[in-house]
Amino acid sequence: MPKMKTNSGAKKRFALTGSGKIKRKHAFKSHILTKKTKKQKRNLGHFSLVSHADVKGVKSLLAMK
Repeated sequence: MPKMKTNSGAKKRFALTGSGKIKRKHAFKSHILTKKTKKQKRNLGHFSLVSHADVKGVKSLLAMK
């Protein structure tokens, strides 16, 4: 049986932490930034963890067990 392929879009968007959790970037930080406050843009720049409900789906896209 052939190997499972990793989803190319997912491998660019997610990364693993040292403890095995999956980190992601925030949305709404790419354009139309003039109407957003400095505080909002600053907080969107930080990494966040993938929600517990979505971990299983993301792991399947990354071809992880």
